[in-house]
Amino acid sequence: IPAEESEDEAADGEERPDTRLSEQDPAGGSPEGSRDRSKEGTGTPSETDGDGQREGQEAEQPDRMLATSNKPRKKKKKRKTKKNSAGETVEDNDLEDIDSLLERIEDPRLAPQSQGGVTADSRPLLYVEHRNLNPENELKRYFGARAVLGDQRPRQRQRQYVRSMWLTAPKNTWPRYSKTGITMQLLDTRRGVQHFTFEHHREYQQVQFKFLDAVESMDPNNIVLLLQMNPYHVDSLLQLSDVCRMQEDQEMARDLIERALYSLECAFHPVFSLTSGTCRLDYRRPENRAFFLALFKHLMFLEKRGCPRTALEFCKLILSLDPEDDPLCVLLLIDFLSLRAREYTFLTRLFQEWESHRNLSQLPNFAFSVPLAYFFLSQQEERPELERSQARERAARLIQLALIMFPSVLMPLLDHCSVQPDARVASHPFFGLNAQISQSPALNQLTSLYVGRTHALWKDPAVMAWLEPHVHEVLHMVDARDALVQEAEHKRKIRYQSAPRNIYRHIILSEMKEATAALPLEVTSQPVMGFDPLPPLDSIVSYTRPERMSHPSNESTLSLFFRSLLPNFNLQGDIRHDGDDEAGAAQDLNQGVNRLMAAMRDMLANIQFQEPPREDNPEGDGDWD
Repeated sequence: IPAEESEDEAADGEERPDTRLSEQDPAGGSPEGSRDRSKEGTGTPSETDGDGQREGQEAEQPDRMLATSNKPRKKKKKRKTKKNSAGETVEDNDLEDIDSLLERIEDPRLAPQSQGGVTADSRPLLYVEHRNLNPENELKRYFGARAVLGDQRPRQRQRQYVRSMWLTAPKNTWPRYSKTGITMQLLDTRRGVQHFTFEHHREYQQVQFKFLDAVESMDPNNIVLLLQMNPYHVDSLLQLSDVCRMQEDQEMARDLIERALYSLECAFHPVFSLTSGTCRLDYRRPENRAFFLALFKHLMFLEKRGCPRTALEFCKLILSLDPEDDPLCVLLLIDFLSLRAREYTFLTRLFQEWESHRNLSQLPNFAFSVPLAYFFLSQQEERPELERSQARERAARLIQLALIMFPSVLMPLLDHCSVQPDARVASHPFFGLNAQISQSPALNQLTSLYVGRTHALWKDPAVMAWLEPHVHEVLHMVDARDALVQEAEHKRKIRYQSAPRNIYRHIILSEMKEATAALPLEVTSQPVMGFDPLPPLDSIVSYTRPERMSHPSNESTLSLFFRSLLPNFNLQGDIRHDGDDEAGAAQDLNQGVNRLMAAMRDMLANIQFQEPPREDNPEGDGDWD
């Protein structure tokens, strides 16, 4: 009987630590209870009561220990439903500590700061964070999780299993994924940098040849048929996305790009890392270009969708794949995305670290965006006054250098912002029309691209009020014939003679009307394909397309003319092997003439003449149907 009573008391003592943590001293003196109390470390008045009751409990301690060792299984199950043991609670706490540590590591607000107040980030400049690749995380910060997710949570329970990806989230509406024939191989590792490349297997090469035939047919339906058979063919997805975008179907165009990214990410090498910034892809290889283009088109959709922070992360990813050559010239875009995402510190850090070996100040976008970023930093009241004053001084110095180096930017920028300049600025020849006419076509493309893309960032009245005195200061330096003005004019004449091929490629992909109109004739005269715009002249080709069998020498001029009108027309029919037979030649000629007459009748029958409606009868006469 005393043993049963002590067992019931021990059972009651089990629930107390669960409900009230360690506020009471464990009556049984079990090691689990003492470990819990030492773990929590809560000093309550009940602990002093426990010290006074120890002498009275020493006699019952052996019985209680026996009772705890002979507990029924029913009680053990009850403990498991609530909390298995103190050891498992410690493990859960360790997991929570690990999660909190990871969050603190990725939190930019907890990064160490230097003495000047500027964040001293020890991570690489082009470090990519996984959480910033998901646009839903950015939308949640803007609108909240309930507004973004909506009723998606209950649907995810019934969702079929798909691979979890970083670049894009697979959708239930997509076809079931199977291996497409694309793989990624590690070529070599030099100085801590790993060089990868995509490879096309034989099956994928055959699909690629069919895709090139479909592109040459100039019929998008052929690409649609090819995608029905091969739903994850990357180049077909890229090309059809451009077709949907031209037809104003933005949602389908974005969905096709995401599917292409999903297909390419499924083929990643196990060692390939998106975040390290040390993995390289060579754009000269045709197999790698689809990944660059898919990322670029995806970030353009993200920027239009209102996710500039996510678009900036994808821009950093593209730049990290080939920072030296920059095949898509994302340096012309990264400053705009940094300003839109309010990542001013990143933009200033990029300018400071790359100016010495990349001459970023010679690009109009960096020359104007970096002082604008310093100005925005000087307006942040939470920063120390010393740091704000330093940012203000740097902004003033850099904006004056930008206006001296690129005077042709000011008037178009004010025009896009609907700002009327004062009489002195409007009448001065330094910022007048002569500055735009005298610049080279290559510099005109860069300035037009920057003004057309970022003019909305300059519409802020505070920005215009900051810009105005610096414009007058530059005019004062011009009137005084400052040496900086003469040096800048000399640089403009020597440099910017012709733009490299990657700038043309960037302008074509960006589709800015102001910059596209300034492209040279040798670029606009050649056909530009969405899956491979302006391929490099030094491409590394791993496989070639087989030549198709054709017999142009056996066709006459008349046959070629009618073939241009009717692609299915063939004057000579099947090639005869007994060409020396005169009777056979006469028969072929007779059949060819008959086919020609039939083709002409078919063409004339399909021609429809419609009389234009008259003013008195806009619907026309019903007798001429």
